[in-house]
Amino acid sequence: MNTISKEVSPGRRRRRKHNAEFKAQVVAACRPAGVSIAAVAMAHGVNANLARRWVLAAERGDIGQLASCESAATDTVVRPSFVPLRLPSAEPAPADIRIELRRGSTTINVCWPGAAAAECAAWMRELLR
Repeated sequence: MNTISKEVSPGRRRRRKHNAEFKAQVVAACRPAGVSIAAVAMAHGVNANLARRWVLAAERGDIGQLASCESAATDTVVRPSFVPLRLPSAEPAPADIRIELRRGSTTINVCWPGAAAAECAAWMRELLR
C-alpha cells in the first residue's frame, strides 16, 4: 500500500526545473564583463547560487544541452578570450624629498631620499607633535 500522495500539498514547495534554453539565456546574460550574476539571477527569478552553478557548468562544458543552446543565445555577445593592454611606463620615483620648514625667522631645508618616504613621514609626524 502506497501512503505517499502523488499530489503536492499546498504547504510544500516543489523543485522547479528549468529548460536548457532558459539556462542558456541566464548564462549569456551573466557573461559580459562587470555584470553581477546576482542581479541577473534576481531579474530572471532564480537563486544567485544556482545561476553561478550554471555559469561554471557552461564554462566547464559539463552541461551538454546548455552548451548547445548557449551558442544560440550568445550569438549577439562577442567575448574576446584575451585582450593585451599596453600599460603606461612607470614613472621613476622622485630622487629625493625636499621639505622647507619655517618658524619665525628660522628656515630649515631638509632633503630626504625618495626611497625612504615612509621614514620621512614618520619623522614629520614626530616633528609636528
